[in-house]
Amino acid sequence: MCLAKGKTGAQGVLIPAQNLDNLMLSEEVVDAVRAGQFHIYPVSTVEEGIEILTGVPAGQPQEDGTYPAGSVFARVVERLERIREALKEEKETKEEEE
Repeated sequence: MCLAKGKTGAQGVLIPAQNLDNLMLSEEVVDAVRAGQFHIYPVSTVEEGIEILTGVPAGQPQEDGTYPAGSVFARVVERLERIREALKEEKETKEEEE
């Protein structure tokens, strides 16, 4: 796929870190990695993968159970809260109409 799109140096693949020792690559891929045209990112946790893919800290839970502002997990919680509120309002509107 990367060959078809053209190697830009931004492409890469996430792999489980425990699989790194067993990784078998074609010479073409090895050459692209050496040239900085392709990247292999070994990750140990989902959070590591999220951070590589987004460029934003995933976020660790704080003592009060919240996540640091701007982190991926804080944004997820905020989005889920907005969805919950919208569903609640929709339900209330339907109940009022009945």
